[in-house]
Amino acid sequence: MKRTFFVILAMLLACQMTFAQQIRESFVNMPDSLSTLLTKVNREDFIDFLDSNMKAEVNNRLEGKSEMTKLTVDFLEVKMSEQSTFQLKVLTKTDGTQLLCAVSTVCGPVCDSHIDFYTTDWQLLDANALLPKFPTLNNFLKPLPEDASYTLRDAFRQADLLLMKADLSADNSTLSFTLTTPEYMDAEAAKLLAPYVVPAVTLQWNGESFQ
Repeated sequence: MKRTFFVILAMLLACQMTFAQQIRESFVNMPDSLSTLLTKVNREDFIDFLDSNMKAEVNNRLEGKSEMTKLTVDFLEVKMSEQSTFQLKVLTKTDGTQLLCAVSTVCGPVCDSHIDFYTTDWQLLDANALLPKFPTLNNFLKPLPEDASYTLRDAFRQADLLLMKADLSADNSTLSFTLTTPEYMDAEAAKLLAPYVVPAVTLQWNGESFQ
């Protein structure tokens, strides 16, 4: 019984080490075409700094400051600039193969995110297959009351552009979306709309796709 326990523990630790090594290697070897702001040395320095319990801040290609704010066995987050962030997550498929989910968010001034999927050596994958149920405005807005006032109906009409902030979780395999559309609307309309906005839409990785 004890032998079985230690075998399972060793397997779990080996799996965790594989995750840790994979996200580090993939991030460091990210193609320059996908990392226009950070050099390979920048990316290596991030990891070295955090491993040394130092603040992981570097001067990027534009002579601005970028900082890695989180690094776990399967997740990392970088504050690329004052207006942008980058998240990377290692996901495992049911057949045991691994892939990368990358979320790039720009706040200019309203935050909006772009999501891509890659193999661990940065070959682009079909996002429609891995994220088949991409949230729509209807997922974020509760039904309009039948007796809604004209001003409330007008507020709903102003929410005509889908802007979302996406966030990968460092603790589990979820992808959460927050509606940022109200931030570009008229302030009074956004205030009226607020009670009808769903706080977040969260999808779970099931081994094949986010659902």
